[in-house]
Amino acid sequence: MHLEIDPTVPPAVIRRDFLGRLSAAAIAALASSAPRALAADQAHALEHPTATADTCILLWMGGGMAAPDTFDPKRYEAFRDGLPVADMLSTFPAIDTSVDGLQICQGLEQIAQIMDRGTLLRSAVQADLGSILHSRHQYHWHTGYVPPQTVACPHLGAWMAKVLGPRNPVIPAFINIGQRLEGVGESEELKAFTTGGFFGSEFGPMNLPFPADAAQSVRPPGGMTNERFVNRDRLFKRLVDQSPQREYMSDYQQESMLRALDNANRLLSSKERAAFDINLEPPESQRAYGTTRFGQGCLLARRLTEAGARFIEVTTEYVPFLHWDTHANGHETVARMHSEIDQPVAQLIRDLEARGLLDRTLVIVASEFSRDALIEGVPGSNANDQATEKVDIVKEMKHYGLHRHFTGGSSVLMFGGGMRRGLVYGKTADERPLIAIENPVTIPDLHATIMTAMGISPATGFDIEGRPFYVTKDAGGRPVNDLFA
Repeated sequence: MHLEIDPTVPPAVIRRDFLGRLSAAAIAALASSAPRALAADQAHALEHPTATADTCILLWMGGGMAAPDTFDPKRYEAFRDGLPVADMLSTFPAIDTSVDGLQICQGLEQIAQIMDRGTLLRSAVQADLGSILHSRHQYHWHTGYVPPQTVACPHLGAWMAKVLGPRNPVIPAFINIGQRLEGVGESEELKAFTTGGFFGSEFGPMNLPFPADAAQSVRPPGGMTNERFVNRDRLFKRLVDQSPQREYMSDYQQESMLRALDNANRLLSSKERAAFDINLEPPESQRAYGTTRFGQGCLLARRLTEAGARFIEVTTEYVPFLHWDTHANGHETVARMHSEIDQPVAQLIRDLEARGLLDRTLVIVASEFSRDALIEGVPGSNANDQATEKVDIVKEMKHYGLHRHFTGGSSVLMFGGGMRRGLVYGKTADERPLIAIENPVTIPDLHATIMTAMGISPATGFDIEGRPFYVTKDAGGRPVNDLFA
C-alpha cells in the first residue's frame, strides 16, 4: 500500500493520513505470525557475502543536511544585502582536506583532517515521494520502503539484529542514541520506523535519548535491589500474558516481547553494563567529544562498539524546525551544526582507528535529503514548496541559507568497514540544479552496499503473512562495488 499524494493537500493533512495508516499497519503487524526466511530462489539457498564489517554506526543528521554547505561545496557567495537568491549555492567557503584535490566546507576542519580515511559519496539521490516530508523520507531511508506499508517495516538496525544476531549476547544488537521519541514534534512518525517491525520487540532498538544518562538505563530503579527487580520482572511478564491486549498479539509477537524483557534483565545484571557509563571515561577523553548530546552520543557509540554492539545510530536529533531543519536562519544554524558534529565525528574515527576497530566498523554520516535555495524535490517536481518565507533577494541574515528540501543530489560519508580510503565517488552539477550527474546511487543501492559490507545479501527476505519482504525493496538493491577496498 502506497500513499498517493495530492499536491494541493496541505502537508499537515498528509502527515495525519500517513500516521493513521501507519497505526493500522502496526496493529496488523502485532497479529502476524513468525516471519520465515526465504531462499534466493526455489532451487538454491541464499548466499551471503563475506563481511567486511562487524559493526555499523550510523551518524544521522536528522532534518536535511545541505550538501553544498557541508561535503559538496559549490560556488560561494558571502552574505550581502541585495544578493540574488538565485546566486546562492554555498554559504560557506571551501577548505582543503587531507585528500589532494578534495575540499569540504569551512567549519568542518577536524573532519577535513580525516578525509583520507573516508569514502565520500556525492551522488546519493532520494525518490520524489510527491510531498517532501521529513517523516516519510526518514522512514524510507531507515527501512528502504516508502510508507505506509501493510506491515510494520523493520529498521536497518533490526535487519542486522535479526540476520546477524548480537556480537555480544549481553549487549543489545540495535541501540538508538540521542532521539527523543516522546514529547517532541512528529514523535509518532519517528516511532513508526524506529522499531523491530514484524521481526518483533527483541530485534527493536534500545533507545537512549540522553547519552549522559545511559548508565541509569541499565540499572534497577533507584532504591530497588536486584532481587526485587527480578521479582517485579516476573510479575510484569505474568501481567503481559494475562493482558486484554493479548488477543491482538500472535504467539510469536508475545514471545518476542518476553524475550526482549529477558534480554534487558540479563543486561542489568551483567558487568558489560559499565559500557553505558560515559563518566567512566578519562576527563581528557570526555573533553575530546564535547558536552553536546551528539558528542556524548559518539563517545557512547565508541564504548558500545568496544563492548560488542552490532548496530548503533547516533543522531543530532530530528525535531521540526530545529538543527538541520533550516527553514530560516539557515547559514547561522548550519554554522552551529558544523561546530556540533565536527570534533565528535573526527574523534570517533580517530579513537576507533587507534583501538584497531575502524577496519571492521562501518561508520556512515547521512541525512534524509539535501537542501537548495530554490528547488523543492527535484527540477520539475510538483511537490509543495515548504519554505516558510519566499524571497528573491537576500535582505537580512535569516534569508541567507539553503531552505528547501532537495532530493536530486546529496552526500553520504563513510569510514572503515572495508570501504576505500580517500575516495570521492559520484558528482553533482557545479551550477543549479545541483543534481547527481555521475554515478547516482539510490537508497536501495546504498542499502545494498551497507548490507553487503555487513555480510548480508541484498536479496535476504522473509515471508510475512504470505508476502515476501526483502532487506532491499523487491530484492532489487545492488551494492556499489567501486566503494569497497
